[in-house]
Amino acid sequence: MSDKPAVIAYDDFAKLDLRIATIVKAEPHPNADKLLVLQVDLGTEQRQIVAGIRAHYDPAALVGRQIVVVANLAPRMMRGLESNGMLLAASSADHTQVILLTPERPIAAGAGVS
Repeated sequence: MSDKPAVIAYDDFAKLDLRIATIVKAEPHPNADKLLVLQVDLGTEQRQIVAGIRAHYDPAALVGRQIVVVANLAPRMMRGLESNGMLLAASSADHTQVILLTPERPIAAGAGVS
């Protein structure tokens, strides 16, 4: 198995709707030790996103932060709760470091990322 990622066509990448979201609420998932449940503002709507970042971020410290999300990902059940999007993060090879992708400076929630 190769370590090189699969090559995709630009048209496939263009299908992603990457947007800036502002975290308005964050709390531990009631049924999972590694998950946080985030309520995010996408400018025109609020959504719930479930993310595996609990070991790396204090929920209270996330409120008010802006993140990059995939806004057009199909909903997915995660340990009994529906997640309506995915946040983007960078991680070290051993996953001991996880860093949320954020805009350089504040911008309106819902702003497109390209």
